[in-house]
Amino acid sequence: MVEREQLPVDVEEAPSSNGHAPAAAPASAPAQGAEIVLTDTRSWISSWWRRVRSGESGMLPVLAGLVVIVIIFQAENSLFLSAGNLVNLLVQGATFVLLGMAEVFVLLLGEIDLSVGYVAGVGASVMAILASPIIAKEPWWVALLAGLAVSTLIGVVQGILITKLNLPSFVVTLAGLLGWEGVMLYMIDHAAPAAGGVISISSNILNDIVNGNLSVVAGWVIAAVVVALWGAWMFFGAERMRRAGLSAPPRGVIALRIALGAVAAVVLLIVANTNRGVTVTLEGVPFVVPILVGVLGLYTFVLNRTRFGRYIYAIGGNAEAARRAGINLSRVRIAAFALSGLTAGIAGVVYASRLGSISENIDGGTLVLYGVAAAVIGGTSLFGGRGKMVHAVLGGIIIAAIYNGLGLLGVSAAAEYIVTALVLLAAVTVDSLTRRRQGAEARR
Repeated sequence: MVEREQLPVDVEEAPSSNGHAPAAAPASAPAQGAEIVLTDTRSWISSWWRRVRSGESGMLPVLAGLVVIVIIFQAENSLFLSAGNLVNLLVQGATFVLLGMAEVFVLLLGEIDLSVGYVAGVGASVMAILASPIIAKEPWWVALLAGLAVSTLIGVVQGILITKLNLPSFVVTLAGLLGWEGVMLYMIDHAAPAAGGVISISSNILNDIVNGNLSVVAGWVIAAVVVALWGAWMFFGAERMRRAGLSAPPRGVIALRIALGAVAAVVLLIVANTNRGVTVTLEGVPFVVPILVGVLGLYTFVLNRTRFGRYIYAIGGNAEAARRAGINLSRVRIAAFALSGLTAGIAGVVYASRLGSISENIDGGTLVLYGVAAAVIGGTSLFGGRGKMVHAVLGGIIIAAIYNGLGLLGVSAAAEYIVTALVLLAAVTVDSLTRRRQGAEARR
């Protein structure tokens, strides 16, 4: 279904880049093919530039903003781009990225989840209690799976309340923010009343999720495999679209993207494999980085290569059209909130691993705001139907860069909140103006 001139589409993005996924044929390949298949690089770049001029700038503003942030902080403090600080920035941003991914699932539907911060806290508390050698004494993997299962169940419950009772997601998840905070505090208080509201993570495996590092050789091997798989996915995905008569980037553009991805991986490895220790050797990519890459790859596949993912975009683009096309709106929404809960649980595990404990002091309210900010700053629309998982990664890195850079400058927490708020406001403004411009273009 072509509503206007179709322009080149990134093979990684199943829905239409303007947020209107085809609801009439959701089970088929994404209906965003161009009327003329562009095969040469010059034509593709020309059409891409028309998209940018029409308001579909994609991730360009986000990347430009990240570059500006890096330049400013490096100019103010030369330690910002040091190997140790860059690795620390990635570790700091892991929780923000995962919470942003949790929000992407529901934001694509035009919903929101304000409870992910304390859902993460509840999941982490369950894990810490079960893994504690003085409380439940369960194996680390049992504790981990239990924490993730509880977080997922919370998402399912909230999704059922929203869909079956037709309640606004804002209200249900706001109640969840308050309620799950109470549940978390109750669990910690009653599990370890003499510990002062803190449950330590004693399992070395759970602690190493964030604090452990890959060996230098393992880092290179994993990076090579990831880049190869990603490159094959892009190449064969583009070929599949060409065979279907759809628009796909030329092979030269695909090769350039793969090359840029390989360069980024090499730079990351060089930085991470630099000795960051002072008195002992500390090198290697933190375990949390391949975990993030794995989650990103899995979720990107779900959104862009499965029927469920196409349904999410279709509902977010036009829920009524999706319903008339036979999509079960309730089932998709419940599943999306379940995935949001699961991802929040993963974020809770990462958060607890980084601190080596879970305590009553976890600020789930601030965490959820950072999660929403990560998704929106990265480019996911608050209005539904438009966004990618990689947006949460970019947004989370930007928030971590602000958090980290201001910390290096010795700036107060108040300034950190203000700067993050201004960046978020700018992102929402760009999103709103883009949608207005696209609407005006469509009416011409």
